[in-house]
Amino acid sequence: MPAEPITVRLVLAISLDGRLAPPSGGAAQLGGSGDRRVLEEALAWSDAVLVGAGTLRAHRCSCLIRATDLLQQRITATRCPQPVAVVVSRTGEFPLEWPFFQQPFERHLLTPMGLVAPGFQAGHRLTPSWQDTLNRLGAQGWTQLLLLGGSQLCQSLLAQDVVDELQLTLCPRVLGGPFSWLPANGSLLPDSLMEAGAWHLHELRDLGANEVLVHYRRNRLTRS
Repeated sequence: MPAEPITVRLVLAISLDGRLAPPSGGAAQLGGSGDRRVLEEALAWSDAVLVGAGTLRAHRCSCLIRATDLLQQRITATRCPQPVAVVVSRTGEFPLEWPFFQQPFERHLLTPMGLVAPGFQAGHRLTPSWQDTLNRLGAQGWTQLLLLGGSQLCQSLLAQDVVDELQLTLCPRVLGGPFSWLPANGSLLPDSLMEAGAWHLHELRDLGANEVLVHYRRNRLTRS
C-alpha cells in the first residue's frame, strides 16, 4: 500500500452538451488558451497520466507541460519535468512511429495480463478492482493520478467510485452526436454518485473566451 493517499482527478474539456468530439468522431480540439493553462496546471500536479487506448489512437500523442513556470515548479520539487504516461489497453499494440513514442516522458502500459510492449518502459497488471490497481500504481510512487479519458475508461473508474475530482472546462459549443464524456450505453453508476452532496465545488474559474472551469471534489462523507 502507498504511504500517501491516492487521488484520481478526471480532466476534460467538453461542449455545453457534454460532448468530447463532433458527430463524425475524431479529435474535437475543444478548449482555448485558458483551458490549455489549467490542463498544464493539472499535469504539473500529477505523478502519472492515465489515458485509454482509444484516446491515444485518436490523438497519437499525449499532452505536455510547456509553461516555463510549471516546468520550473516540478524541477524545484525534484520531480521529472513531465508526468509518466500510463496507457490502459487490452493489447498494447500501437505504431511506434506515432509522436507519442518520441515525447519526453516515461511510457508504461496497463493491461489485464501485465504485458510489456515495444515502446513502453514497463507493463503493469490491470485487475478487476480499480482500487487494487490504483494501489499497485501508488506503490510506484504515483499517488496523484490524472485521468484524461476516453469515455469508456472514465466510466470504468466512476463505476467503482474511485474518481476523487472532476475538473471540467465548459466550452461554448454545442456538438450533438453520440460522443459524450460518459458513454450512453455504459453500465449504471453507483447511487452514491447521484446524491445531492456527493460532490462539492472546489473551484469555479472564468478562463476567458467564454470558457468556464468547474472543479468538483468527491465528498466521501456522504457514503454510509
